[in-house]
Amino acid sequence: MRTAEFVTASILILLGGVVIFDAVRLGVGWGTDGPRSGFFPFWLALIMVIACGIIILQAFWRSSREVFVTREQLGPVLQVLWPAAAMVLLMRFVGLYVASALYIGFYMRWVGRHSWFAVVMLSVAIPVITFLTFELWFLVPMPKGPLEAWLGY
Repeated sequence: MRTAEFVTASILILLGGVVIFDAVRLGVGWGTDGPRSGFFPFWLALIMVIACGIIILQAFWRSSREVFVTREQLGPVLQVLWPAAAMVLLMRFVGLYVASALYIGFYMRWVGRHSWFAVVMLSVAIPVITFLTFELWFLVPMPKGPLEAWLGY
């Protein structure tokens, strides 16, 4: 188990270092109109690097005889991994909002065993609210597919 923790934390420290480096390039200070572009990424990456450093220290203090993951523990992880991977692949063809609706609906029904009413309501409402928030309020374009093009976006 120590090896898995050490490798994972080391990779995340490396990625955090890349984010910190780029955030410093963008500016981590406070400008006249508020925080500069790198302010929040810098602090989030720094927190992640510190947390991963703590994980590495804890990994050295623990016994290495523990099993990293058992077959029973792997099942729930794969229940999250496969639908999420499918959503990412599907997003390229149908856009973020349709892929999100399908993911939420599939996950709620398959894992959560929620009623069809709740599945339909939330899998439609959440992407619509997200669309309104990002596209109309924040004016941040997100990946769109044929549905959004058909609707004029």
